[in-house]
Amino acid sequence: MISIMVKRVLEIFTFFFVAIFSKAIGTKPYSRTSAPAESGYNKCLSWRLAVETNNMRGWRTVPAHCFRYVETYMIGGQYEQDVNYIVEQIESYVTDLVVGGDGMDAWILDVDDTCISNISYYKGKKYGCDPFDPSGFKAWVMEGGCPAIPAVLGLFTKLVDSGFKVFLVTGRGEETLAPATISNLHNQGFIGYERLILRTQAFKGKSAVAFKSEIRKQLMEEGYRIWGNVGDQWTDLQGECLGNRTFKLPNPMYCVP
Repeated sequence: MISIMVKRVLEIFTFFFVAIFSKAIGTKPYSRTSAPAESGYNKCLSWRLAVETNNMRGWRTVPAHCFRYVETYMIGGQYEQDVNYIVEQIESYVTDLVVGGDGMDAWILDVDDTCISNISYYKGKKYGCDPFDPSGFKAWVMEGGCPAIPAVLGLFTKLVDSGFKVFLVTGRGEETLAPATISNLHNQGFIGYERLILRTQAFKGKSAVAFKSEIRKQLMEEGYRIWGNVGDQWTDLQGECLGNRTFKLPNPMYCVP
């Protein structure tokens, strides 16, 4: 009994000591203070959250003060972890689907930063802090050196093996970038898709939403049932004929309007 009372007195004494000391130095007991650097990190974290939730529409470049934050996110492990987690959710959904016997069960996957990665290119563009460079990006694509995003390649393989027809739909221009894109995809293991659909002259000048909506509409008119649609841009997942479910992969480096 005496030991319990002594313990209680010590607890009360400790609390008052901490309270008096905290008042003397101008802080609250057990409060958490933020260093200036951490405050900047939190602002960039909030910016990325706004981007990924589509509350920052039509943004042009990554804020200059967020360069290091985005760099760390993209190559420090968190981006890969986020992609892996999302793909796990997609695969869980796929497991519950029953493929029909008519060959008309379909999935749509975007290409850039969905199937294959442009992180190496954007490293030279300060991970999106520099304005988009159409000619520079075209030259990069022509090299055909984009590596596969491992988790998405695994998802692609699972879809094909499960009997789904996978359509790869990209805003890359068919006239100039088709050969390099086909070669790059094949070299990275994307073999067995039903069709690669690139932007033709008929869609020149049209928005990504208009282009991809029309492609999905055409597929549905052909009789395909779109069970899922995966992309890194909100414009991959907006518009008409979206399919049964859409899945957004993270990408804070650029925004396709």
